[in-house]
Amino acid sequence: MTTALTARALLLDMDGTIVNSDAVVERVWRAWAIEHGLDADEALKTVHGRQGYATMAVLLPDRPMEQNHADNRVLLAQETADTDGVVPVAGAPAFMAAVAALPHALVTSADLALATARMKAAGLPMPEVRVTAEYVGASKPDPEGFLKGAAELGFAPEDCVAFEDSEAGITAARAAGMRVVGVGPRAAAMAPDLHVQDLTHLTLTTHDDGTIALRAA
Repeated sequence: MTTALTARALLLDMDGTIVNSDAVVERVWRAWAIEHGLDADEALKTVHGRQGYATMAVLLPDRPMEQNHADNRVLLAQETADTDGVVPVAGAPAFMAAVAALPHALVTSADLALATARMKAAGLPMPEVRVTAEYVGASKPDPEGFLKGAAELGFAPEDCVAFEDSEAGITAARAAGMRVVGVGPRAAAMAPDLHVQDLTHLTLTTHDDGTIALRAA
């Protein structure tokens, strides 16, 4: 890992990266896991970063995918309605203010309704460019979302830095050819290019040539 990166555009995951939604995720997925006879603690190690149907496919590999999609719709509705305990990751409000005028996009496994609910609950502005679940055919760890985000911003993948917290997300960003700022404890195990415990530990500087310098403080 390094202590500094330079980019021209930033691609931001949501849950665990700028929004702390762990309380809701644990409530909803623990209940689902128990209902399906799974070890809830083990199941929770798999849920972060993926779309719900993709998580279910990992946990119940022999189950028909249409059943996973049906369950996913139910869980999405539950998660969208439940914002109790949803808060910004430490430093996220200042970070989002700092990137407001810079090329950036949200790339999340949440659908637009869930992303909107959680960003609002956390008091964070929704980026103008966003790639949510509706706009990809494959969930992280597939790189599609990050590649679409870079294309929407008009930058090559190698000019982008992705912010992620999960194994699935970091794997997706790397597959897209991007460097990664890992945020929080889950990210550390994946040895991202730069790691911070939260966004209070990140310094962002812009230069006249349009480059963005990111440094672990």
